[in-house]
Amino acid sequence: MHFSKPLVWAAFVRVSFAAFGITTSGSNYVVDTGGGLVYSVSTSTGDIVSLKYNGVEYQDSSKNTHINSGLGSSSVSGGLVSGYVKITIQSSGNPVTQYLVSKSGDPTIYMGTYITGEVSPGELRFIARLKKSILPTGVHNPSADIQGGTAIEGTDVYTVNGQTRSKFYSSDRFIEDNVHGVKGSNVGIWMIIPPQAYETSSGGPFMRDINNQGGDVQELYWYMNSGHVRTEAWRMGLKGPYAMTFNTGSTPSSSIDTSFFSSLSISGYVAQSGRGRVSGTVSGIPSGFEGVVHWYNNDNQYWIKSTGSFTSPYMKPGTYTMKLYKGELEVASTSVSVSAGGTTSKSIASTEANPSVIFRVGNFDGQPFEFKNGNNFLRMHPSDSRMSSWGGTYTVGSSSASAFPMAIWKSIGGSAIVKFSLTSSQLVQMTLKIGTTLSFAGARPSVTINSWTGTIPAAPVKIDSRGVTRGAYRGYGEQYTWTVPASAFVSGTNTLTIGVASGSDGTDYLSPNFIFDAVELQGPGSTGGTTTTTTKTTTAPTTSTTSTRTTTTSSKTTTTGSGSGCTQSLYGQCGGIGYTGCTVCSGGTCTYGNDYYSQCL
Repeated sequence: MHFSKPLVWAAFVRVSFAAFGITTSGSNYVVDTGGGLVYSVSTSTGDIVSLKYNGVEYQDSSKNTHINSGLGSSSVSGGLVSGYVKITIQSSGNPVTQYLVSKSGDPTIYMGTYITGEVSPGELRFIARLKKSILPTGVHNPSADIQGGTAIEGTDVYTVNGQTRSKFYSSDRFIEDNVHGVKGSNVGIWMIIPPQAYETSSGGPFMRDINNQGGDVQELYWYMNSGHVRTEAWRMGLKGPYAMTFNTGSTPSSSIDTSFFSSLSISGYVAQSGRGRVSGTVSGIPSGFEGVVHWYNNDNQYWIKSTGSFTSPYMKPGTYTMKLYKGELEVASTSVSVSAGGTTSKSIASTEANPSVIFRVGNFDGQPFEFKNGNNFLRMHPSDSRMSSWGGTYTVGSSSASAFPMAIWKSIGGSAIVKFSLTSSQLVQMTLKIGTTLSFAGARPSVTINSWTGTIPAAPVKIDSRGVTRGAYRGYGEQYTWTVPASAFVSGTNTLTIGVASGSDGTDYLSPNFIFDAVELQGPGSTGGTTTTTTKTTTAPTTSTTSTRTTTTSSKTTTTGSGSGCTQSLYGQCGGIGYTGCTVCSGGTCTYGNDYYSQCL
């Protein structure tokens, strides 16, 4: 059969430039974005039942795409509003209104999730359930690909071909998690979460949650709230705007314009004109450490990275707690008020103390990445064969931080040991300080130095969630101190042994455990940054516990202090990451121990 050129051209135009709009087909709304994406939405539940991009169906046939496991019976309405397609889904059984929005020529579903109460089963998430066969590559692939695996912990940690896998190993910190997606041949499906979308989520800038699970179905998530290592109450209101976009595979920009939501009567949406900002300067964050400013109240949360001048995101009016972090360690706190249309001037400076130390293992920065297995635990279980053996001995002056375990358990793995040398002139009363980032089942440090035994501190505030086995490390952040008498020390080699104290028990890696931030012995040595926060004294008079109740990965580079003409005494610290003190030794030579500690020996 022969077609005339005009007819062939007309057919091509109809395929390539389909009409933008919304129609009804049976029990579904059908939205054609005019940009290659056509999707169908159930008019009874609001589930997305079809996702076709460039003519290919990516929606899995066994399960739909929706909030949680589906909102169930819902009032669903759709139409054109101000030139945009808008579908409103009001759940009958949940305090949730879901919005789906599309604009002409854009293969993207823009979304907002408005809640007025907590949602069963205690978490709020958007889940796209996609065809694994044509979208095989997940987030941090293959860390969350459990297909063909055997469960080894609950129903969410598996072994696959000798490696551990879990949906929890697909997480990233909220402060960086603005785009994540799954891919196949010449296609990518992406969640885009602009910073403003997190404003009514919970957990702060360092919260991390599930992004993906690849089983028989490729599941793409955005978690808005959950009980996973939960450190603060849910916030209500609008989650979003956020988006799911389709392309040929390249990572899209996280900068998307959602200002058109202001014309769509979206509950909880506040336009830029109804917001204010905070500007100022951060000071006191040592070179080589990331600085983060965090604003929050009961209704909203915002953040920005800065070690100098900053201007906040556009914030809803109100009074906020304003905190500064060195890495993920809180080092300052104040408050600030924001008004619509205005910019409030407010600077913040670190109040971190700088005591003299005999040694420090790691850095007080709220993170365990410098320690043994700290480079692996985000993406694998502690039992994984790729992990180094747990426990370990760190010798001051010769070991690297990677010799010291990032976590220890009550029932497996052994203790953490520090060996250090003292001269006769250093045999004085000193302070031992241990920082932890997260504990499980009431775990806290037990300590001995030589034959001296420290008092067991009070149990930390309980977080009812597994932690390190799911790749989590961020809790309230406790700091424990012990006053160690001079009689505990000896001239020459001393041994500090750190174990796990807890009234609870458990099996192997589910026994009580905690994750280290840093360990230091404060005494007649050199100066180096440690943290001062509000102290809660336990019932034991020589033991105190500090909790940093805030909820990022810092970039660390080796730096040395300027010296400023000062000299360091024998056995004192003279260099290392974040160190800003004297770098010239008055006795001995500045000897490299590891990236975090050099000592006059």
